[in-house]
Amino acid sequence: MAIKYREDPDLEFLKNCEQEDLKTLAEILIYDKDGKRRWTQGLAKDSRYRTCYNDYQSAWSVIAGELQQFGGDSLLNMARLGRGVTYREILIDVAKKMRVNFNKKSTTEKIEMNLIMKVVEDALEKMSEEDKREIVKEMKLDVEQITTQVIIATLQTAIRMGGFRSYQLALIIANSISKVMLGRGLAVATNAGLARALSIFAGPIGITINVILTIPLFTGPAYRATIPATIQVAYMRQKMLHGTEGESS
Repeated sequence: MAIKYREDPDLEFLKNCEQEDLKTLAEILIYDKDGKRRWTQGLAKDSRYRTCYNDYQSAWSVIAGELQQFGGDSLLNMARLGRGVTYREILIDVAKKMRVNFNKKSTTEKIEMNLIMKVVEDALEKMSEEDKREIVKEMKLDVEQITTQVIIATLQTAIRMGGFRSYQLALIIANSISKVMLGRGLAVATNAGLARALSIFAGPIGITINVILTIPLFTGPAYRATIPATIQVAYMRQKMLHGTEGESS
């Protein structure tokens, strides 16, 4: 059965995303962290994807449709004539599974950033005091105490102001997930400070993500695909919105 994309305002921006980011999203949906094809995936079999010849923008709706189908129960998808659920439904479901503190009435972008911050917080809890000090230094955070709670509060304040900081955090998390899932980081240019932050976060986030990916597949949506895919989409949205704001700094 060909993958069907249902119109979704929260995924339409994918048509304008960079090829490498779309490729990463597609491969997260196709492969598990052991490099094997997911038995439930249909993207690699879809002729529109197989013949896109690295022009992933031409296949964006097929990639988006695959994510939608992963978000829904297979039997319900059959009842929907092959169409899955909306991205927002998937995001809210993932946020609940991850025990994210969020408001259902919030914007999709805000819920995504709440999800990102939950992973950041979990990673900080696993860091040494020395690593936390390095993060504060490299990310130029104005904090009086080097604790997880204070660092998170400072980052949340920065996020509420909007802009490049949101993109940085989404990049840090998505980059670590790409390493865990695909064995490679994201293809992005970074300054020395951000590169250091990416390196420090990699280990703790890797542990966090590996724990997440042990969630059983056999009931409900395929969280091992939807959790990393949702974080990749969140990163792509922040890149689209704020990715160029820090280029001059």
